[in-house]
Amino acid sequence: MLATQIIGSDTAQPPVLIVHGLFGSGRNWGVIAKRLSDSRRVATVDMRNHGASHWEETHSYHDLAADLAEVVEDLGGTADVIGHSMGGKGAMMLALDQPETIRRLLVADIAPVTYSHTQVHLVHAMRALDLGRIATRADADRILADAIDERDVRAFLLQSLDVRARRWLLNLDVLERDMELITGFPSVSGRFDGPALFLAGARSDYVLPQHRAIIKRLFPNARQAKIPDAGHWLHAERPRAFEAAARAFLNH
Repeated sequence: MLATQIIGSDTAQPPVLIVHGLFGSGRNWGVIAKRLSDSRRVATVDMRNHGASHWEETHSYHDLAADLAEVVEDLGGTADVIGHSMGGKGAMMLALDQPETIRRLLVADIAPVTYSHTQVHLVHAMRALDLGRIATRADADRILADAIDERDVRAFLLQSLDVRARRWLLNLDVLERDMELITGFPSVSGRFDGPALFLAGARSDYVLPQHRAIIKRLFPNARQAKIPDAGHWLHAERPRAFEAAARAFLNH
C-alpha cells in the first residue's frame, strides 16, 4: 500500500485523503493536513514512484486510482478526497472507477483533459544533477539553477532529494516514459454523481472555460470556484484561502 501518514481523530464525518501532484509527496501538504486535522482524521500519501512509496513499472491513472482505493479501504471504505494536479486526476479516476469510495471530491487546479505541456525537461534536469558533487541541499540548488531558473520550482523538486543518500525519491525513468499518460486523461464512460468542487487558481490556466462541458459530463454535480492571486500551486501560495474553501466544501 502507499506510504501514508494519518493525523487527527475519528469523527462522525469520513476521513480526508489528500493526494499530491507530480514530483511531490505527502509532506507538501503537511500544513494543510495539520490544520484540517483539528476536526477530521486526515491522511496524506506518497503516490507510486514518489517519496517513500513503492516504485512500479506503470503510472497510469487507473493504476493510481487502484492504489488510492486500497488506502480508502484501510481508512474505512469511504473518504472525502482532495487531489492536486496529477493527484487530482488520480482522485477523479477513483471517483469514476469506484464512486462508492468517495463522499465529496475536491479537485485542485486540474481538469479531466489532456494537456499539451510536459514536465520532461524537469526530469532531464534532475537526472543531469551530479549527485556526487553535492554535500548539502544548497549545493544541489546552486547546480540545478543552471537548468531551472525558477527558485520555487527548484525548492519544490529538492524536497524529493535525499541528500545524505544522494538519490532522488522519484522514479524518474518511469515518470519520463509515462509523461504522456500523466499529462493526458483516459477516455472514460463512468460518472461521479456526488458533490465535487473544482477549485482553481485565478492566475492559472489549467482549468479553462472550454473544460466545463467535460467536467459537467463526468461530474454532473460539480461546482467551480477560483482562489484570487493564486497560480497552479494554489494550496502553497494561498494556504489559508485554500483551507477555508476546503472546509466550507467538505464540512457542508
